[in-house]
Amino acid sequence: MEEKKYNHVKATLAITKASLRSMLRSPSAVVFSLAFPIIFILVFGFIGGRNNYHFDIAITQNSDTLNPIYQWMCADSNTIIHSGTNEEKNAALLKGKLDAIVEIKKNPQIDDTTAPSSPVYTIIIQNSTVSMQNGQLFRSVVKEVVSKISESAMPNLPKFAITQTPPPVQARVYQTIDFILPGQIGFSMLSAGVFGAAFVFFSLRQTLVIKRFFATPVSKTSIIIGEMMSRLIFQLTAALIIILIGKFFFHFTLVHGIYTVLEMLFLCAFGLIIFMGFGFIISGLAKNEASIPPLANIITMPQFLLAGTFFSVEVFPKWLQPISKALPLTYMNEAMRKIAFDGLNLWDVKIQLLIMLAWGVVVYAVAIKTFKWE
Repeated sequence: MEEKKYNHVKATLAITKASLRSMLRSPSAVVFSLAFPIIFILVFGFIGGRNNYHFDIAITQNSDTLNPIYQWMCADSNTIIHSGTNEEKNAALLKGKLDAIVEIKKNPQIDDTTAPSSPVYTIIIQNSTVSMQNGQLFRSVVKEVVSKISESAMPNLPKFAITQTPPPVQARVYQTIDFILPGQIGFSMLSAGVFGAAFVFFSLRQTLVIKRFFATPVSKTSIIIGEMMSRLIFQLTAALIIILIGKFFFHFTLVHGIYTVLEMLFLCAFGLIIFMGFGFIISGLAKNEASIPPLANIITMPQFLLAGTFFSVEVFPKWLQPISKALPLTYMNEAMRKIAFDGLNLWDVKIQLLIMLAWGVVVYAVAIKTFKWE
């Protein structure tokens, strides 16, 4: 009688189902994957609007930068100068991501006798419809600084003149939720990948479940894929719920609707698989269950604080920004925001995906060396 071939697909699905059930029964999994992000989204969603504690501006490429006003803008802690081409700056203004575009023009050389009322520099400040309030506030601050500089340096000769702001351009509304929600989804994927994989595989090893698996025809690949699939199903469902809450309660921007949602979910799956590699490393290094949280926090906390989850990386001190830009969660958050608000597709964020993939290659190379089955 011919022996029936063992079905590894059914074994993988059975492991997936069992693991998914255990996650649904785990309070910590529900809290960190769903409740925790939703609480932050509700808090920041009800605050609403834009972050008005600083000015986001850009300087045109043809501006004169050898003057005290530009130096003041660079040194002012409340003014963030964004780089890019003039086309990129205009696009950012249209999307409400900039409060103003500033052009500083140096006028022809004059002297006190021939043109006592002519300015040396002209400052042109352009706003969008969304940024008018913040832009006008920025203009008032610039006027005050201009007045002080002109009085101290050239009391009889206006050094700067500020022109009337051109008619504001119609801009897309960039709300707090458009920044916060992608960051919360990204951190949810990171936490689930690191803590989830670390605790699950350490527990399976300690309780001898894996050893019992080895007494059956179940392959190691089936165990890993089954656990990955269960986590993917759970986390993508949580991400979808978070996106829907953001969309219908706080008007989270989804430029291309359902297509944007699908691309965000793909990015979630991509990031989660990479982050699980960190969990595999920790489960191999941990000597006991109590050592897992400290090891996991070493990986998750710096990214939670520095990867643009709550604040843009641009607001950090210059010496800290390279560290922030080296973290994989930074690129996931950045890609998520570009897809959701800017309306880009996955190909447009290929740089962010490639950097995350490079992290994945390194992480899994280390995981292969450190992961233990017994």
